[in-house]
Amino acid sequence: MDVKSLPKIELHCHLDGSIRPLSVMEIAKKDGIELSTYDLDEIKAQMIAPTNCKDLGEYLTRFSLPGLVMQSKENLIRVTSELMEDAAKENVKYIEIRFAPQLHTHRGLTVEEVISSVIEGMKIGEKKFQINGNIILCCMRNFDVEKAFEVVEKGREFLGRGVVGIDLCANENRGFCEVFQEPMKLAKEYGYRITIHAGETGIGENVRDAVELLGAERIGHGVFIKDCPEAYEIVKKQGVTLEMCPTSNIQTRAVNKISEHPVYRFQNNGIMVTLNTDNRTVSNTSLEKEISLVSREFHMTYEGYKEIYYNSVRASFASETLKENLMKFMK
Repeated sequence: MDVKSLPKIELHCHLDGSIRPLSVMEIAKKDGIELSTYDLDEIKAQMIAPTNCKDLGEYLTRFSLPGLVMQSKENLIRVTSELMEDAAKENVKYIEIRFAPQLHTHRGLTVEEVISSVIEGMKIGEKKFQINGNIILCCMRNFDVEKAFEVVEKGREFLGRGVVGIDLCANENRGFCEVFQEPMKLAKEYGYRITIHAGETGIGENVRDAVELLGAERIGHGVFIKDCPEAYEIVKKQGVTLEMCPTSNIQTRAVNKISEHPVYRFQNNGIMVTLNTDNRTVSNTSLEKEISLVSREFHMTYEGYKEIYYNSVRASFASETLKENLMKFMK
């Protein structure tokens, strides 16, 4: 199977985890942002997580540098269009980019300005690189619930103009879904599609709650439904799609090695799985690498990949017209 030439769909990609190290260095120099180093190799070392992190918390420390340079309209437009370019180079036909707007307001931007800038960068990328995209807004689980309401309310005006979905991310604690029921309920009423990070760090019950309490249509990661029969059955029965990110899951210790990853088993048992990068820079990966990794380990056939591609299109938050067009890329 020629992975390079395959059409690809990316549903789980964090903007701040996918910024080019060179861009961090160039922007910092341009804007007079003080870094501990301006050596590109050292910047890469600070942005790329080790193969085996202690846990998700250590993995998340790699987002510090990107946060420093993603605080202006110009820079947000740049890094978003660059992500579109990077994805297009590996034949990604459609990408959903997610980010937490409130993380980019530290130098005076409003939440609305942050969102509009990322959309502008995405639109530039669409025109220049023959790729389609949409935006998912992230609410941080380590912030007050009122902050989640703010994202829901201020992102509302962008629905249908680039924004399609909402997410909850950051460190995963048991029972987090109960706290965020009201903002997610409101989001659904407004027309946001719902995807939730859950079951990434050993708590399969969070996946059950994300579906039952928050109305999640998709789950970011969902690895630990393997240890929670109730969550497993809910995901399978309701056709909830898992946005699986193998390399990231190895780094954060969700699994020890690729041979232990449940993605192939899930797919064979009728669970809707997709393959994604999570964070292209932090995980030092690409969608081509993720597909190759799974293909080599589990001897995935062309037909097996075709199923994942179609799952990704169907589970995407794209318009029905765009979905029809995306289906045509896979023969």
